[in-house]
Amino acid sequence: MRTRVATALVTLLLLLAGCSSGGTDTDGRITLRFQSLAWQQESVAANKELVKEWNAAHPDVRVEYVQGSWDSVHDQLLTSFEGGEAPDVIHDASDDLADFAYGGCLADLTGLLPQRLKSDIPQRSWETATFGDGIYGVPFLQEPRVLIASTARLKRSGVRIPTPERPWSWAEFRQVTKRLSGHGTYGVAWPLKEPVSATLNLSLSAGGRLFHRDADGKVTVRFEAADQVVPRTLHDQVAVDRSAPASTLGSGGSDTLPGFFGGTYAMIPLGFSYRQQIAQQAPKGFAWQVLPAPAGADGLTQGVSPQTLSIAADSPHKKEAAAFIDFLLRPKNMVRLALGDWMLPTGTQALADPALHTAKNGWATGTALAAHLSPAPAQSVRGYPEWKDKVATPAFQEYYSGAIGLGELRHRLEKDGNLVLARYQR
Repeated sequence: MRTRVATALVTLLLLLAGCSSGGTDTDGRITLRFQSLAWQQESVAANKELVKEWNAAHPDVRVEYVQGSWDSVHDQLLTSFEGGEAPDVIHDASDDLADFAYGGCLADLTGLLPQRLKSDIPQRSWETATFGDGIYGVPFLQEPRVLIASTARLKRSGVRIPTPERPWSWAEFRQVTKRLSGHGTYGVAWPLKEPVSATLNLSLSAGGRLFHRDADGKVTVRFEAADQVVPRTLHDQVAVDRSAPASTLGSGGSDTLPGFFGGTYAMIPLGFSYRQQIAQQAPKGFAWQVLPAPAGADGLTQGVSPQTLSIAADSPHKKEAAAFIDFLLRPKNMVRLALGDWMLPTGTQALADPALHTAKNGWATGTALAAHLSPAPAQSVRGYPEWKDKVATPAFQEYYSGAIGLGELRHRLEKDGNLVLARYQR
């Protein structure tokens, strides 16, 4: 969903230069700039409505809605911090916060947030935005990766339908996709334009961690047996079983939907929010359902990088910005944001809302997975964006396509990857 092309040089220059941001006072009235990355029509509408409601109730603290983009947010924030033009309230994702937090660009929210909000969001979610001793973002929306499946194909095959209580294992999933394949069709299509986060997050179910932190806080990459379960399954589906096409490996999730609707693929692993596109674009009469992703040694555990709301370190109106975040994330408002983005709220009160527990469009399956969501492996790893872009993405792409073997994949992730990470840990 997000494409970041940050380089180590730009990041280091930013951190050395420090980060600055400007607040705005207009005619004695405080103006907060809120940069939102909402992009789906329902989500943009929900965010703008909430800003309008805040402004109506708080005439002395006006919020200006600023539209951002997931495609460019990392580089855009680098530039805005360096130029002293960062928004007061920043919408981002937790796996993009580490360098900004350690670089002093984001405010520590520990003493700014009300107890209501702190206690409503589970500790495992707070961990995704905690760096060192501080909290640098409020995690508020998250999405598990699920299987979107053709109901008709599943029924015709006679395979066991998995549930959150009794999911498929990774080995069973491989066998199911073989059974669903044949006559020019495939059991599964893997859209892996961005293969790293999908691989690492799903690997938590098998006990994979990949990043290991020693007593001194130094992080190293170790591609061990548990880390190999998911990549090997995917590789074998493409290169051995031919139950998944190689042609979709460089595709985005939306690119695979026409083939799914046309019967070429029986299932697609996608983020939970893709259900909106499917509900809107599916041909009349096309039946689909949401299934949990396969489980491993650690069950349905899955890594997530929640969407977050942060405050610029140099904002002159931190208390007002924190009050606005608290307003946005009241339980009923959090539900509105979740429904608008077709994602899950992190707040326990919001997650209990009946609207998120209906069978329609797979909401109930998604909410059943909420308790299994854990911080993504790369959450607190400095230098992760560069490691991902320069080392891991091309390595996984070549492995999944069959261009390199498992040994070469391990060599690149560990040797080349650790050289990159070492520059951020001196």
